[in-house]
Amino acid sequence: MSKKVVVATHGHCFDGLASAALFADMLRRVEGGALSFHYLAMGYGPGEGANIAKLLTGDLNAVLDYRFTAAPRLTWYFDHHVTAFAGDAERAAFAERAPLGRFFHDGAYGSCAKLIRDTAEQRFGLDMSVHASLVEWADRIDTASFDDASQAVDTTEPVLRLRAVVQRHGDGAFLRGLVPRLLEPGGLARLASADDVARAYEPIAREEARFREAAAKHGQRMGDVVLVDLADVPLDATSSFVVYELFFDCRYSVLLTRAKTGIYKLSVGYNPWSGRPRTHDIAAICERYGGGGHPVVGGISRPASGLADARAVAQEIAVALQA
Repeated sequence: MSKKVVVATHGHCFDGLASAALFADMLRRVEGGALSFHYLAMGYGPGEGANIAKLLTGDLNAVLDYRFTAAPRLTWYFDHHVTAFAGDAERAAFAERAPLGRFFHDGAYGSCAKLIRDTAEQRFGLDMSVHASLVEWADRIDTASFDDASQAVDTTEPVLRLRAVVQRHGDGAFLRGLVPRLLEPGGLARLASADDVARAYEPIAREEARFREAAAKHGQRMGDVVLVDLADVPLDATSSFVVYELFFDCRYSVLLTRAKTGIYKLSVGYNPWSGRPRTHDIAAICERYGGGGHPVVGGISRPASGLADARAVAQEIAVALQA
């Protein structure tokens, strides 16, 4: 009889997808026996993740690339966000379980996928070289390690088109279909060039063009910060990289958008191609408003009824980043 494995990973995120694939491969070799995987896409929107303990119904339960939960049934944990712990109670629970050898957090990592790969190789002695390209792309995307903003939004690159599709469609059902395909021969290259991915990207490409036009029109310079308020323009295809391409010399961006679900999202980032050093911890700033992320990029969500608050927060952060 197979064991049920629940994998709750960061949804609508390339690193979350890659992490799920790497973890699945690692667990099959570490655990042995028959395993049945069930993938859940976790988000950072209002109220999301509050009841994660109720979702961990497997014989084995993992949380990847997402905030820590002290749920008793959690058996595996991997994350690299510096805002992974909501408070002292969560930090204490993690510290208590870490010696068991199944709980891993390292904020110095650029991607969760790379943390899983290194742990599998160094802790469990596994050869994960077959996933080299997947880890390289997950790390490159999550750390924005591109030569310039134009390269980061290069729509001729199949993997970046796949990233856009994942960001749009990466819920649990979507993950269930894609993770096994990443583990097949050809892996990432084959999936990124697949016909169904190309078809899924076509409407996204049109929306990306709308976003570029809207960002150019609504971008507001505030010193070396660019504030882009698109709360009145419902779009799901958005990118801070496009903002950096349009406003190449800005140091920070604050992007306010409204998803078609009605949720308002604030994306705050440092432009690595600005030629000027980062002087603010963006994760810490976002955490003050209920969000989180990394020192160089972070996000905050507000419900559909929270437009006034979302705009006020966007203005406050834009002002703070000028200091």
